[in-house]
Amino acid sequence: MNAAGHRVPTGYVRTGDFTAPSGYRETNALLDLPRPPTAIFACADEMAMGAYEALYERGLRVPDDMSIVGFDDLDAARWAVPPLTTVRQPLTEMAAMATRMLLSLVDGEELGSHRLELATPLVVRHSTRQLS
Repeated sequence: MNAAGHRVPTGYVRTGDFTAPSGYRETNALLDLPRPPTAIFACADEMAMGAYEALYERGLRVPDDMSIVGFDDLDAARWAVPPLTTVRQPLTEMAAMATRMLLSLVDGEELGSHRLELATPLVVRHSTRQLS
Protein backbone atom coordinates (compact mmCIF):
# COMPACT_ATOMS: atom_id res chain seq x y z
CA MET A 1 0.00 0.00 0.00
CA ASN A 2 2.83 2.37 0.82
CA ALA A 3 4.47 1.68 -2.55
CA ALA A 4 1.17 2.57 -4.24
CA GLY A 5 1.05 5.85 -2.35
CA HIS A 6 -1.63 4.83 0.16
CA ARG A 7 -1.19 5.39 3.88
CA VAL A 8 -1.96 2.34 6.00
CA PRO A 9 -4.01 3.46 9.02
CA THR A 10 -2.64 2.67 12.46
CA GLY A 11 -3.80 -0.72 13.70
CA TYR A 12 -4.62 -2.14 10.26
CA VAL A 13 -1.53 -4.36 10.07
CA ARG A 14 -2.01 -7.32 12.40
CA THR A 15 0.30 -10.26 13.13
CA GLY A 16 -1.06 -13.78 13.10
CA ASP A 17 0.42 -17.25 12.89
CA PHE A 18 -1.20 -18.49 9.64
CA THR A 19 -3.98 -20.36 11.49
CA ALA A 20 -7.75 -19.89 11.56
CA PRO A 21 -7.74 -18.96 15.28
CA SER A 22 -5.28 -16.13 14.67
CA GLY A 23 -7.35 -14.91 11.69
CA TYR A 24 -10.40 -14.93 13.94
CA ARG A 25 -8.59 -13.08 16.74
CA GLU A 26 -7.03 -10.43 14.50
CA THR A 27 -10.25 -9.83 12.56
CA ASN A 28 -12.04 -9.15 15.83
CA ALA A 29 -9.26 -6.70 16.73
CA LEU A 30 -9.74 -4.94 13.38
CA LEU A 31 -13.51 -4.80 13.88
CA ASP A 32 -13.00 -3.20 17.30
CA LEU A 33 -11.09 -0.26 15.79
CA PRO A 34 -12.90 3.11 15.71
CA ARG A 35 -12.74 2.95 11.87
CA PRO A 36 -12.56 -0.72 10.83
CA PRO A 37 -11.28 -1.55 7.35
CA THR A 38 -13.59 -2.57 4.52
CA ALA A 39 -11.22 -5.28 3.25
CA ILE A 40 -8.79 -7.80 4.71
CA PHE A 41 -5.81 -9.46 3.02
CA ALA A 42 -4.93 -12.55 5.05
CA CYS A 43 -1.44 -14.03 4.59
CA ALA A 44 -2.95 -17.53 4.52
CA ASP A 45 -6.30 -19.01 3.48
CA GLU A 46 -6.54 -20.55 6.96
CA MET A 47 -6.45 -17.06 8.48
CA ALA A 48 -9.11 -15.94 6.01
CA MET A 49 -11.37 -18.76 7.26
CA GLY A 50 -10.96 -17.42 10.80
CA ALA A 51 -11.88 -13.97 9.49
CA TYR A 52 -15.06 -15.43 7.95
CA GLU A 53 -16.05 -16.81 11.35
CA ALA A 54 -15.43 -13.52 13.19
CA LEU A 55 -17.50 -11.62 10.61
CA TYR A 56 -20.30 -14.19 10.75
CA GLU A 57 -20.49 -13.96 14.54
CA ARG A 58 -20.89 -10.18 14.29
CA GLY A 59 -23.62 -10.41 11.68
CA LEU A 60 -21.39 -9.07 8.89
CA ARG A 61 -21.46 -10.50 5.38
CA VAL A 62 -18.65 -11.27 2.95
CA PRO A 63 -18.29 -9.39 0.58
CA ASP A 64 -21.17 -6.97 1.27
CA ASP A 65 -19.69 -5.67 4.51
CA MET A 66 -16.07 -6.83 4.19
CA SER A 67 -14.01 -8.09 1.25
CA ILE A 68 -11.50 -10.83 2.04
CA VAL A 69 -8.51 -12.13 0.08
CA GLY A 70 -6.42 -15.08 1.21
CA PHE A 71 -3.09 -16.55 0.15
CA ASP A 72 -2.37 -20.19 -0.78
CA ASP A 73 -5.44 -21.31 -2.80
CA LEU A 74 -6.12 -24.26 -0.54
CA ASP A 75 -8.84 -26.62 -1.78
CA ALA A 76 -11.12 -25.31 0.96
CA ALA A 77 -10.96 -21.79 -0.51
CA ARG A 78 -13.26 -22.68 -3.38
CA TRP A 79 -15.75 -24.34 -1.02
CA ALA A 80 -15.99 -21.46 1.46
CA VAL A 81 -19.25 -19.51 1.41
CA PRO A 82 -18.77 -17.35 -0.52
CA PRO A 83 -15.78 -18.86 -2.35
CA LEU A 84 -12.56 -17.13 -1.27
CA THR A 85 -10.57 -14.87 -3.59
CA THR A 86 -6.96 -15.89 -3.05
CA VAL A 87 -3.41 -15.78 -4.37
CA ARG A 88 -2.34 -19.14 -5.79
CA GLN A 89 1.15 -20.37 -4.95
CA PRO A 90 2.78 -22.37 -7.77
CA LEU A 91 3.59 -25.33 -5.51
CA THR A 92 4.54 -27.72 -8.33
CA GLU A 93 6.96 -25.17 -9.81
CA MET A 94 8.34 -24.39 -6.34
CA ALA A 95 9.03 -28.09 -5.69
CA ALA A 96 10.61 -28.58 -9.11
CA MET A 97 12.91 -25.56 -8.70
CA ALA A 98 13.91 -26.60 -5.18
CA THR A 99 14.71 -30.10 -6.44
CA ARG A 100 16.84 -28.73 -9.31
CA MET A 101 18.71 -26.45 -6.90
CA LEU A 102 19.31 -29.31 -4.46
CA LEU A 103 20.60 -31.61 -7.21
CA SER A 104 22.94 -28.86 -8.41
CA LEU A 105 24.33 -28.47 -4.89
CA VAL A 106 24.75 -32.25 -4.54
CA ASP A 107 26.70 -32.22 -7.82
CA GLY A 108 28.99 -29.55 -6.33
CA GLU A 109 27.72 -26.78 -8.58
CA GLU A 110 27.36 -23.17 -7.47
CA LEU A 111 23.86 -21.74 -7.49
CA GLY A 112 23.47 -18.79 -9.83
CA SER A 113 21.12 -17.17 -7.35
CA HIS A 114 19.77 -17.83 -3.89
CA ARG A 115 16.57 -15.95 -4.73
CA LEU A 116 13.91 -17.04 -7.19
CA GLU A 117 10.59 -15.38 -7.98
CA LEU A 118 7.67 -17.26 -9.49
CA ALA A 119 4.35 -15.87 -10.67
CA THR A 120 1.54 -15.99 -8.13
CA PRO A 121 -1.81 -15.46 -9.88
CA LEU A 122 -4.81 -13.89 -8.18
CA VAL A 123 -7.79 -16.26 -8.25
CA VAL A 124 -10.85 -14.01 -8.14
CA ARG A 125 -13.89 -15.64 -6.59
CA HIS A 126 -16.78 -14.10 -4.66
CA SER A 127 -15.28 -12.85 -1.38
CA THR A 128 -14.35 -9.48 -2.86
CA ARG A 129 -16.70 -6.69 -3.82
CA GLN A 130 -16.48 -5.54 -7.38
CA LEU A 131 -16.05 -1.78 -7.70
CA SER A 132 -17.88 -0.11 -10.52
